[in-house]
Amino acid sequence: MTGTDKARSEPLPMTRRFPMVGPQLQLAYRELAIADKGDEAQVEALGDISALPRPWDPASCLRPDLREELWVWLEEVVDWLNHEYVWDEHGFIPQCWPRHPHLVHEIAVVADQRRRAGIALTSDALEDWHRYCLPAFVDRMKIRCKDHCGEGHRQWPARGAYTRYLSDAAGDGRRETYAADIEHAATTGAGRRRPMPTMPPPHLASVNLDTGEVLDDE
Repeated sequence: MTGTDKARSEPLPMTRRFPMVGPQLQLAYRELAIADKGDEAQVEALGDISALPRPWDPASCLRPDLREELWVWLEEVVDWLNHEYVWDEHGFIPQCWPRHPHLVHEIAVVADQRRRAGIALTSDALEDWHRYCLPAFVDRMKIRCKDHCGEGHRQWPARGAYTRYLSDAAGDGRRETYAADIEHAATTGAGRRRPMPTMPPPHLASVNLDTGEVLDDE
C-alpha cells in the first residue's frame, strides 16, 4: 500500500473542533459571568470587578499562570483559524503574530467572540462571527501586514514614524495644543482660569521599536 493509499484509508474529520480554554481561563470567564449575572453577594465576593482579567484583553491578564495559558490557547486558535478558514495564502495569519501587538489584540477578541458563539444556544452569534467578525479581522490584517512577513518577520515598518512621534519637539507641540484647549475651557466654560496640568514627556526606552510594543516601566 502506498503512502497516498494509506492516507486515503484513514478516517479524517471534515472539520476540527474549536480549541477549548484551560482551567485558569475557565475560572476567569466564570468570575466575569458572576460579575455580569450574579447576585449582590456573589458580586461583592469577587472584590474589585474592574480588576478581573478579561481574556479578550491580554494586558489585563496579569498572573503568569493565566497569561501562559492564554498564549497556549491563542496559539491553538491561530492554528485552527489557519487550517479551517484560510484557503488563499494572503489570508494566512503569519507565524510571527506574537511579535505584532496589533494582531495579538485582535486575535484575542476574535478567539473570545468565537468561543461565545460556540456555546450559544442558537446559531445567530456564529453567523455574525462568520459574516462580520472574522472577515473584518482578515481585511484589517491584510491592510496592516501587507506582504511584510510572508517569508519571515520583518522589522516594524512604522518604526521611524513612531520614533519621530516620541521626539521632544513632537511631544512639546502636542502638549501646547492640550494646554491651549484646557485654557480655553477654563476661561470660557467655567468663567475662571484654572492651573494648567503638567504633562510628563514620553520615554523612548519604554517602547520596543522593533515591534511597537509598549513595555512596562519597571
